[in-house]
Amino acid sequence: MLLEDEALVRGGIRMILESDPDIEVVAEDDDGANAVDLVARHRPDVVLTDIQMPTVGGLEVTERITTLAEAPAVAVLTTFDLDEYVYSALRNGAAGFLLKDTPPRELAGAVHVVARGEAMLSPRITTKLLATFSRGTAAASAKSGMDTLTAREREVAVAVAQGMSNSETANHLHMSLSTVKVHLGQIMAKLEATNRTQVAIIAHDAGLA
Repeated sequence: MLLEDEALVRGGIRMILESDPDIEVVAEDDDGANAVDLVARHRPDVVLTDIQMPTVGGLEVTERITTLAEAPAVAVLTTFDLDEYVYSALRNGAAGFLLKDTPPRELAGAVHVVARGEAMLSPRITTKLLATFSRGTAAASAKSGMDTLTAREREVAVAVAQGMSNSETANHLHMSLSTVKVHLGQIMAKLEATNRTQVAIIAHDAGLA
């Protein structure tokens, strides 16, 4: 599902995405006000939303959608890479944060990544995030949360924070893929995280990755 207030931009993004035979844009809108209803009606796997829209912007859309039962993954698309947008989007549960200058092939690839339940950030966004993780009061809270994890869960959380997929984590830690998924579910429950990106943020804030 595609949310973008500029018709030309929205049309261009749709053309890029649907040039991939495995992607179908099932719904689109120029505002986020009806996002929850559209998700209920069309059941998309991924919602790609602009940050700035007339009535309800991408940050609020992300928060509304990620609290739904069986919520689709949300990726935020914007021309801005300001820290407050990045942090707000990811804290609200976004699985990806992409800039509008992302090359077409990478944009389609990012949709596949978040559809698999993994995180996708533009390299420029990742650099800004890692440069600021050690600042602020989040570190103490993150460390407290990480202290609730078992040793094995901490290893999985660190692997997620290092950008490893579930398969890569399984190979790295010499465990089965199903065991990684079980650990990840337990980690998310303990940390009250809605997705892998939030797990990664908490692990970074705690100084573990």
